[in-house]
Amino acid sequence: MVTPGFPPNTLDSEGLPVWIRDLASDDPNHSLHFVRDMGPVRALEALRVDPTSIQRCVLPDRKPNRYTSLPGAAFGGVAGDAATLLAGRLGQWTFVYDDLGYTFEGSAEALSCGQRKAVTTVYTINGHASLHYAVDGEEIEEVVIDELSLEERLPGMPADLATAFEAAGIADWEDLEPGEVDSLIGMRVACAMAKAVLTLDDIRRIPLVMAQRNAGD
Repeated sequence: MVTPGFPPNTLDSEGLPVWIRDLASDDPNHSLHFVRDMGPVRALEALRVDPTSIQRCVLPDRKPNRYTSLPGAAFGGVAGDAATLLAGRLGQWTFVYDDLGYTFEGSAEALSCGQRKAVTTVYTINGHASLHYAVDGEEIEEVVIDELSLEERLPGMPADLATAFEAAGIADWEDLEPGEVDSLIGMRVACAMAKAVLTLDDIRRIPLVMAQRNAGD
């Protein structure tokens, strides 16, 4: 893989950051957020979770089945209609992982309010992916991964986002045409922006909180 921002053993064979792979269910439909200078509980609140569901999280050793994420297992042990959101702070950045991808549209803007930066990316079970970058409540860049040409888009991107795309690189997928990017690049870009080049063991070492959100909330 040509992914300069990710050392060996930090990506799986498809190009997904290993800590995301280890959190996710099989065939995931999920989203990932990073926000700068906001704590995990406030980030969950900004994403409109059920406030009564916010609680400390200790990730279990394993998932109970292929349909349940590791945070979902921590919350209740079985897959259901409610998404489980896991949050933790990594230096100046807080991540929120949504195991069903319910939090996506408008999330970067909501998280970035108050002169913050935020990035949100989603990857669906059908392989569609996109990324939103927002500053101080305003979307600055929307990137539809399915339609992305780095050669055309990189020169016009904000410098920090362009740098993250360069660090994310392109996974070595056999079916990619020249100039195409893999659909997992958004997950790597979000991690590269926050310098979240981690393993699941790293995530287990930090304080974590979780909450649930229903579809349509």
